[in-house]
Amino acid sequence: MIKNIKAITAASFLAMFFLGLSSSVIGAAARNIGLSPFQIGLMIAVQNLGFMISVLVSGALADSYPKPKILMVGSIILTISLFTFYGWSNFLVNLLIMFLIGVGIGSYEGVTDAMLLDIHKKQENLYINVNHFFVTFGSIVITVYLIFLQMAWRNAILQAGIVVGVLAILFSLMRLLPHGKKTESYLNRLRLLTRERLVIVLFVATVLVVGIEGGTVGILTTYLMDLRGFTQVTSKIGLVIFLTGMAAGRLILGYVTPREQIPRYIISLFCLSTVVFSGLYLLNLSNLLYFVIFLAGLTLSAIFPLMLSLAGLIYPDIAGMVLGTIKVAIPIGGILLPFLLALVSKYSTFERSLILFPLASLVALVLTYFQFKSMERREATIVP
Repeated sequence: MIKNIKAITAASFLAMFFLGLSSSVIGAAARNIGLSPFQIGLMIAVQNLGFMISVLVSGALADSYPKPKILMVGSIILTISLFTFYGWSNFLVNLLIMFLIGVGIGSYEGVTDAMLLDIHKKQENLYINVNHFFVTFGSIVITVYLIFLQMAWRNAILQAGIVVGVLAILFSLMRLLPHGKKTESYLNRLRLLTRERLVIVLFVATVLVVGIEGGTVGILTTYLMDLRGFTQVTSKIGLVIFLTGMAAGRLILGYVTPREQIPRYIISLFCLSTVVFSGLYLLNLSNLLYFVIFLAGLTLSAIFPLMLSLAGLIYPDIAGMVLGTIKVAIPIGGILLPFLLALVSKYSTFERSLILFPLASLVALVLTYFQFKSMERREATIVP
């Protein structure tokens, strides 16, 4: 049996790596598969529906059942889903498989952070940050890998399924008993959401930020090929550049942002994001396009972590409840914007649907700006 803390930690990082890989597979392989923008939007929305259900269920079970066992079940579901994904050409069957992929990776999101908190008592923030860095790293790897495989993209998915299957075996051998801690119920989180305006604003802003990120990962290669004349290879390079900007931003801005300046950094990043995404999707920037793609990832990357940090600082006594409430916005954002993108592209044009990205950033900017200004008028400083 495996009880070694380093081995359990490494398994958590590997699980989050495959979360990033699996959540990006549609964006990376969409054109190889031959999916339309409408089908891509539906795929992403259904995956996030499975993700949302799984996060809620696995998170609740983690308080009363051994976390490695829950991760084992999620890994088995993900393994089967990866092996069967587009083994048949029927779109509805693959839509169901995409839902199950969301269920599998949702168990990773719902359990691994809590597991790391159990086993790393003095360096929780470090391990949680590294844990989520592996999500972005997984997204980058699958995109780069598919650049070389091209039409043999299913080989990458099958190889991923094999490794996740091994991961399921490792989780089955781990022994980490639940600590018996009581967490706030989901109903209590919803009650808080209805009472605290700041939490509501951060929740809505998270929905929009996650929607922009997930939608861009899912649609960027198609956009570059259909509207900017990129090839299979150069469009995937664009996606790698976007993800690299995300990774760089999460590492750099997390270190340089002073805690008392978090609200100003959030507003500044939303301003920059609105401008950059407008240029990316609405203008033909030719040779500057790769640079703008990198800036898009950089400006968007740190907004969500900074909002979580701000919420934890303002509500230190109920940080778990508040962060849990905001985190529910992740799958909602992953569903909402891609679904709207699918509808607009179906009933109007793909090009017109792209205005949703800068528009979502602008709405988030307005909401957070007026909320923070209101708080500044009531208090000398936002952060206690």
